[in-house]
Amino acid sequence: MFKFETDSRRIKKGQTFIALKGYTVDGHDYIDEAIKNGASYIISEKDLNIPIPHQKVKNTHNYLKKILNNNYKEVIKDLKIIGITGTNGKTTSAYLTYQMLNKLGVKTAYIGTIGYYYNGEYLELDNTTPDILNIYKLLVHAQENNCKIVVMEVSAHSLSYDRLYGIKFSEIAFTNLTEDHLDYYKNMKNYLNAKLLILNKLTRGAKIIVNIDDPAYTKFQKKNHKVLTIGLNGDYKLLEYKTHPNKTDLKFKYKKQIYNVTIPLTNTYNIYNYLTMLSLVNQLGFTIDSIIKYTNNLQAPKGRCEVYEINNSFIIIDYAHTPDAVEKVINAYSKIKKRQIITIIGCGGNRDNKKRPIMGEIATKLSDYVIFTNDNPRTEDPNNIISDILKGVKTNNYEVILDRKKAINKGLNLLKKDDILLLLGKGHETYQIIGNKKIHFSEAEEIKLFMQNSNKKL
Repeated sequence: MFKFETDSRRIKKGQTFIALKGYTVDGHDYIDEAIKNGASYIISEKDLNIPIPHQKVKNTHNYLKKILNNNYKEVIKDLKIIGITGTNGKTTSAYLTYQMLNKLGVKTAYIGTIGYYYNGEYLELDNTTPDILNIYKLLVHAQENNCKIVVMEVSAHSLSYDRLYGIKFSEIAFTNLTEDHLDYYKNMKNYLNAKLLILNKLTRGAKIIVNIDDPAYTKFQKKNHKVLTIGLNGDYKLLEYKTHPNKTDLKFKYKKQIYNVTIPLTNTYNIYNYLTMLSLVNQLGFTIDSIIKYTNNLQAPKGRCEVYEINNSFIIIDYAHTPDAVEKVINAYSKIKKRQIITIIGCGGNRDNKKRPIMGEIATKLSDYVIFTNDNPRTEDPNNIISDILKGVKTNNYEVILDRKKAINKGLNLLKKDDILLLLGKGHETYQIIGNKKIHFSEAEEIKLFMQNSNKKL
């Protein structure tokens, strides 16, 4: 049993409850509940009059990260931890790396946007990079289940909030840097500097993999650490590729040797995700030929280029929710379309509103038709979100249907032979956040239900 807990509802007999002050919830308000549930010790920032041992500290957040590191650094010291950072591509690159290492016989776990995966099992997580307590819990769990490697997505927020205190990476990769989270970081310089904090968390001799085709790659350098590049002029040099609706033929070069491989993923950005995985695994000591051998067995993570084929048309669910990601997805499918592209898209509420008009312009400029809809409006008025999106729209090839279920059904009914329907923004998510409520909603389920009701075949 883990020694520490910050959620009073999860307290088990004998645990220490650490009361954290959050943005909306103060753990000090739940000390009585923690004691009732079996806490044997309390750490707080306030003087307490309670019947069990307790300690007052200046900052419970600082106390938590230090006590976790002190208690568990020896437990997890033998784990190799791979960190992948960047605006887009973290999930796919990390999930591919997790799969490949397991196929190569190395027991590996994954921590990231789509959850915690280990040994064929799955646990849902709240954040791309969880809070520090859950990170340590997951790393200890991986160690106890004989994992040798953990592949972890590393978000800018996790680095800014020091959720990775005491964690050291044996390898890291940088995918790209594009506009996102500017509601918090205000400008791209601050956003980049947050990501660069990962360079302070390297083990001795850790290797750095960077996408040479992104201008920010020059920043991801660290003295006494080897840097390898992927891309058009990288160490892992992309030579040629041909995309299909459900696969990509790829030719690349490394150390004067040319390799050909067909990857079961489509679109240019997934070539970079694949090369990120390949370079990380190769630098761990596995041959490129052995990686290619298992490539056909890889699967895209849920909600990343998730493809459904219906009567010679394609439906794609993808998590793209930044201007760069949306542009790349639509452009990629534009190159292989036979007829028209229909895009369904929205923007999240209570989040960066600067990107909304940009995404509106990109969607309508690159698609043949667009349906703007809700994407987790949260407590913001959905009409205000749509109004922001439409500020960037310069064409009339769109309509607005706020109800995402109705929007998807409209898109599905518009589909004709050789069309491509893109459902962007939700990806793996199986919910809509409306107000303060998380309501079950699955785009995959909506597609399957539509097909059943219309007697068409998937």
